[in-house]
Amino acid sequence: MALGSAIEWTEATWNPVTGCTKVSPGCTHCYAERMARRLHAMGQPRYANGFRLTLHPDLLELPMTWRKPQTIFVNSMSDLFHKDVPQEYVRQVFGVMQRATWHRFQILTKRPDRVADLDNQLHWAPNIWMGVSVENDKYRWRIEFLRRTGALVKFLSLEPLLGPLMGLDLCGIHWVIVGGESGPGARIMKLNG
Repeated sequence: MALGSAIEWTEATWNPVTGCTKVSPGCTHCYAERMARRLHAMGQPRYANGFRLTLHPDLLELPMTWRKPQTIFVNSMSDLFHKDVPQEYVRQVFGVMQRATWHRFQILTKRPDRVADLDNQLHWAPNIWMGVSVENDKYRWRIEFLRRTGALVKFLSLEPLLGPLMGLDLCGIHWVIVGGESGPGARIMKLNG
């Protein structure tokens, strides 16, 4: 059975990698870090390392066991394109997604420069969607790196939206998620106009 998700824009999650490091202001109140600490405190074996980056190769084939087609958020508890995830491991994750054609996979990163670096080593099947997080105008550059990839479906996650993104060019972008921040210490999304 797939792991259901409370995330509104997906149906299930698959975490062959857990843990991460902060790279921008959107990471300040990271829900995954908060959840990993809680799971670690509860003794959940997958989080024995807390929020330190950890590969889970035994979970690579998990989507192959889910027969019902679903939309799957890849690494809701990490970033597949973190610098410490080996290239070969990224290719293995892509291999599973390519074989599990009945699912739709959503990958989200704050490291699109690494996606662009690995792009020629990845096979972008139609069921693999690639997205980038952009929390304010300073990180708009991530969109340009996303556009350079061979992903057939490209999306943006403008959450937590921490500042304006005026005149946002959505050319070549197929889907946009917009939202504020939630959880302890959440910063308020201010409306201009």
